[in-house]
Amino acid sequence: QAGRGRLGVLDFCVFNALNVFCLYVDTDAIQVFSGGHLSVAGPNATAGIFCSYPADHLSVWGGIVDQVVATALLLICCLAVEDRRQGLLPDGLAPVLVGALILTIGLSMGSNCGFPLNPARDLGPRLFTFIAGWGEEVFKAGGGWWWVPIVAPFVGGLLGTLIYELLIEVHHQLTPQSPGQESEAVELEEVVVDSGNNR
Repeated sequence: QAGRGRLGVLDFCVFNALNVFCLYVDTDAIQVFSGGHLSVAGPNATAGIFCSYPADHLSVWGGIVDQVVATALLLICCLAVEDRRQGLLPDGLAPVLVGALILTIGLSMGSNCGFPLNPARDLGPRLFTFIAGWGEEVFKAGGGWWWVPIVAPFVGGLLGTLIYELLIEVHHQLTPQSPGQESEAVELEEVVVDSGNNR
């Protein structure tokens, strides 16, 4: 915002100074909480602040199911929110709905493994914790859990998209919403009719 002239120099300086201060305090709080010992598991584990680890009751296969289902739900709902053929939402409502959706998924499924939902959200921080002092335990914890939040969200995303396509989108492909879409729909309908007549 500062580069676009929407944030004054003083505001910019105060904002960045407060960011640095908060991160300093945050880092100190992690050190105090952990007693200076960076651990992945146990009562004072701190690696879970950065990336996801399974709860004690969750197996690797349970985690795969958890992440596939959660990501599929996320994609189905996001596609429904963004689908203009379902009806237009008021400006600014889509981000609120997606945020509420992520909150709902987190509250309902987050106790299993912290709802990573996005491979980048987990892999980058896991590599950071590996380098920053938590060591190779970040890859060994949870029975070799580290690959689940990378692979399962991709599977869940594809599954959610497929479910949305089959249950919703396929039923309104020929339903026009605008004059441009109407002409495309008419052309597509003519092609379908012609191909049927040529058989």
